[in-house]
Amino acid sequence: MLTSLAFIFLVGLSLAAICQALKLPRIIGMLITGILLGPYVLNVLDPSILSISSELRQIALIIILLKAGLSLNLADLKKVGRPAIMMACIPATFEILAYFLLAPYFLGINRLEAAVMGAVMGAVSPAVVVPRMVQLMDEKYGTAKSIPQMILAGASCDDIYVIVLFSTFSTMAQGGSAHLKDFINIPVSIILGIVLGSMAGYLLSLFFETAYTHSHMVRNSMKVIVVMGVAFLFMSIETWLKPVVSVSGLLAVISMACVLKLKCTASVSARLSQKFGKLWLAAEVLLFVLVGASVDIRYTLKAGPAALAMIFAALLIRTLGVSLCVTGTNLTWRERLFCSIAYLPKATVQAAIGSVPMAMGLSCGQIVLSVAVLGILITAPLGAIGMDCSYKKLLSREIDKSQIFSS
Repeated sequence: MLTSLAFIFLVGLSLAAICQALKLPRIIGMLITGILLGPYVLNVLDPSILSISSELRQIALIIILLKAGLSLNLADLKKVGRPAIMMACIPATFEILAYFLLAPYFLGINRLEAAVMGAVMGAVSPAVVVPRMVQLMDEKYGTAKSIPQMILAGASCDDIYVIVLFSTFSTMAQGGSAHLKDFINIPVSIILGIVLGSMAGYLLSLFFETAYTHSHMVRNSMKVIVVMGVAFLFMSIETWLKPVVSVSGLLAVISMACVLKLKCTASVSARLSQKFGKLWLAAEVLLFVLVGASVDIRYTLKAGPAALAMIFAALLIRTLGVSLCVTGTNLTWRERLFCSIAYLPKATVQAAIGSVPMAMGLSCGQIVLSVAVLGILITAPLGAIGMDCSYKKLLSREIDKSQIFSS
């Protein structure tokens, strides 16, 4: 296992540095590392690492969501309430509809199988989007109109919506039926996640403050460990309560971080944010190398040009959904274009559920996995490159509270 970790970090960082030197996003180097080291090419990663890959990816995602929550200003988020809520479901709905309507013609599958494929492909990747939105908030690009906050909030929620739809459609494809409870679970999961995280954030801030007033100052490094422990507990609670009620563990994580920022002093929240930023340096490598390792490159060869055309057609229709979400806002056409670009990348959700239809024995399993793999390899770099190359041209930079400088 230690040898595998050494390969993951050393090769991952090396290829990331090469990509950075070539003016490409670092995650491309990390994804390539995972594909090369993974079981489908060189097969040098220890099976014990691969067996806990999903848990390690989840830990990495928790770290960046905590960093994001500690960077979010709730007052800014209130400015974009309606479009942020719409971004959590409308773009994914448009993309699922695109597959439902077009995949039978492009790929020769039936409507229900097309709906399963659309649900696999509908979610944006928070692992690609969230770090970049945190960077924009730090650099003050688009923050005057709360654009990064809006995208971050939407990207943190839409996977809940998509996974519920995937579960429903895949059950129907097996001969089951849809239940109203499945759809009610979507808002319930979001609300309970926010409530649980907010309560924990408030109690933690109270604990830290009480300890300080009694001369038992908790070091910031210790606060990081405590906060991460609680975040891990949220993910466990989501699993424990799944048979009874849906709770979004990831939304609980980001809500807890938001409340901590609100209740703690500015200096404490800033230092915590910095510490999670340093943890992300290692977590990012682990996350994207393991995502790459989960990609079976052989299936891209089976997908063919029809799958490629289907992916791009669905992305085009998805951008119409993003445009609908920001209709009626004061965003310029450049800022709306950036929102569409930010909603392109796919990685974590597709890596997690892309192989499930095949495991369930569905006849569409192989083509769904092929399209999912191809989607990751195309859209993760495309979205990352698009955001990295365009944000300075498409978004305005906030110099201070009274002056906005257009880049």
